[in-house]
Amino acid sequence: MKKSAALIVLLLGFLFSYNDVLAVVDPLSVPNNKTGIHIFSEKDLESAAALVNSSGGDWGYVTFVITESERDRDRWQKVFDQMRRLHLVPIVRIATKADGAVWQKPKDEEINNWVGFLNSLNWVVQNRYVIIGNEPNHSAEWGGILDPAGYAKYLKLFSMKLREASGDFFILPAALDASAANLKDSMDEGRYLRKMLETDPLIFDSIDGWNSHSYPNPHFSGKETDIGRGTIRTFDWELTYLKTLNVQRNLPVFITETGWSNKAFSEDQIGSKFVYAFEHVWDDPRIVAVTSFILSYPNPPFDFLSWQKSDGSFYSFFGKVAGISKQAGDPERLESGQIVAAFAQPLILHGSDFVGAILAKNTGQSIWGPSANSVKGENAAVRFTNYLFLDIEPGKLGLILFKSKAPESEGLFTQAVYLSGKKGQRITNNFPIEAYVTRVDLSQIQDFFARILGSVR
Repeated sequence: MKKSAALIVLLLGFLFSYNDVLAVVDPLSVPNNKTGIHIFSEKDLESAAALVNSSGGDWGYVTFVITESERDRDRWQKVFDQMRRLHLVPIVRIATKADGAVWQKPKDEEINNWVGFLNSLNWVVQNRYVIIGNEPNHSAEWGGILDPAGYAKYLKLFSMKLREASGDFFILPAALDASAANLKDSMDEGRYLRKMLETDPLIFDSIDGWNSHSYPNPHFSGKETDIGRGTIRTFDWELTYLKTLNVQRNLPVFITETGWSNKAFSEDQIGSKFVYAFEHVWDDPRIVAVTSFILSYPNPPFDFLSWQKSDGSFYSFFGKVAGISKQAGDPERLESGQIVAAFAQPLILHGSDFVGAILAKNTGQSIWGPSANSVKGENAAVRFTNYLFLDIEPGKLGLILFKSKAPESEGLFTQAVYLSGKKGQRITNNFPIEAYVTRVDLSQIQDFFARILGSVR
């Protein structure tokens, strides 16, 4: 008996640990809108939504940077809440602090601070997309030194700490500059990857997807039809190269930076290049998101890649990309809540409609509303319909009015109600309601009220 109990405990432990490891959702297993954009400020979110969720699209992606000095939970929760309302999926790239033209090398002791901050947020969708650093094969991005071994160790430790906090963190490595050469302040991407694997042959088991800066080089002015390294197909070269290094995982791809120089090409030319890219290159089934760089940065050093002009208007290629037909994405979002109180009118005429109310708190990620959520009861024979169901955002309390039909039989009517999610699943606790069904018999009414008064005493 003791051996059986021990075996059961062992199996349960295995199952729970297995679920933790596989908590992230394959973003390509659900409807996905791969169109995205890279932004500099949260002020650009509405323009981003107008771009990526246009022409049939929904739930497009937005990449942005959070530095160590910006870890303000209230600020970023407001940003996430706005992204939730705008149906934008966040991809967060973490960064240290800039010392002039050089970014400080990350410190291991800061990882716990990052994890605490990132885990304190109510994310927009179940997958919490986090990029660990940026182009460390440039010394300016890693404290002025080239250190692939150090980056590999940092990536592994950061990934482990995030997974310990939540299985929903979806880890992306820093994208590398595929066009960098072996110089004093830069390292060839192939060499950098080899040195990472020499440090830890299993380093890429610490990630959930591949992050690529697939720029059309040289000078951000290559052809959209070019193939291989240093083109808008760089992601394909990278994945193929990883296979030669015996990295056999089929990693979903996130192109978090790409784009053409508006100094080298006209607006119309860039628009045509983007249309071609989305229709003939980035239609690759491995790609989850393409967040071109950058929506609004009309001043140096990134003005040549900005989609917005200094006068506030957008280059015409904004409209070209907005006009591309897109898919309505439907990423997995956690749905949960707590019913605090529920009641129905105390006296109901048999067979007639009656109304009731539910006070509930949304503890999930989705915004509740009549199109996706409804009131249900444990007794399937009793039907409920939404009578008044205003949108309730995560973290908020809301009042829901419902309508139902009383049974024909007289007497005390009891029912447990709950809220269902977009797939019809239960997302809250049960909460009992009760009322008295009558045929307008005065003695029964008197007994009913006597019962209520007695329970109060």
